[in-house]
Amino acid sequence: MNRDWWLLFATPAFFIFPSCAVAQELAIFAGPLVGASNHSYSWEMNYMEGFGEYFSGSVSWLNEGHIPGHHRDGQSVQAWARLPLASRRFVFALGVGPYRYFDTEAANQGLDYSNTHGWGVAYSARMTWYSAYRWTANLQLNRVQVSHGPSTTALMLGVGYQLDAPDTPGPRDFALSRTHNMTNNEITLMAGETILNSLDSQTSAAEAVEYRRGFTPWLDGTIGYLHEGNGLSARRDGGTAQLWLTRAFFDDSLTLGFGVGLYAAIHHGTHREDRDTGDGILSGLVSVSASYRFTPHWSVRATWNRVVTRYSRDTDVILGGLGYRF
Repeated sequence: MNRDWWLLFATPAFFIFPSCAVAQELAIFAGPLVGASNHSYSWEMNYMEGFGEYFSGSVSWLNEGHIPGHHRDGQSVQAWARLPLASRRFVFALGVGPYRYFDTEAANQGLDYSNTHGWGVAYSARMTWYSAYRWTANLQLNRVQVSHGPSTTALMLGVGYQLDAPDTPGPRDFALSRTHNMTNNEITLMAGETILNSLDSQTSAAEAVEYRRGFTPWLDGTIGYLHEGNGLSARRDGGTAQLWLTRAFFDDSLTLGFGVGLYAAIHHGTHREDRDTGDGILSGLVSVSASYRFTPHWSVRATWNRVVTRYSRDTDVILGGLGYRF
């Protein structure tokens, strides 16, 4: 097994138990980034859950912008120590954890690119203000150090929301427990866009169909068919299979999930390097998804997929569509 396939197991290892599933606080950050004497931007989607008054854990998708020669992003899992202040309205926290990154790098000749995958460490310091209406305001400093490539520093502002209402002012100490499955059966038709992870970020139309089945109150499984479009050198379609860690909020109307799995693709590239190879048939698939149920049976769903290859044809496939639950 290629070492890049550790991607399928490393991030969800933090979430083995139901109490550690996707967090009850959701926040989005953005701000300036500095790395290797160059300036860019950074943004982050972050889910956080309490493990007591003074500890919490989080999972994030971190984007480090476009430093010259590098377009890097990935998942970070962090453990946090936090200190509530001012009657718990302000919380200061320090976090650290592994960072699994995907980097689109310029080739040595400057005429091509490569998709490289590696490991790093993310260090964070955060100050959060908790309002009386479940909204939060955040200031966060990130330091990312990686095994190969430039390290970066970002200062970001963020806004967040407590998806589970707290019992006291400030953050929840522990997430609410669940006793029933989020999903029984669901079929979803989706369409959207494929973005090739190259320095030019070429795009094409994409379509997918997915069947989802709930196994436990926090675990779903899906199988599906994905078509990445016809306008890219990485033209692919094929079957997908994933396991999902999920949580539901607002009387089970809103669900959030993080999925990992495999994509068995058929390749239609015109160049030899784009055609079927022993490395190219199976790729990794890492996804985040949200759905909103507006009737007992019908829902809308949005999913962001990252196809992880071993031959520099990584893609982002962003999809939205309509689902039926039964």
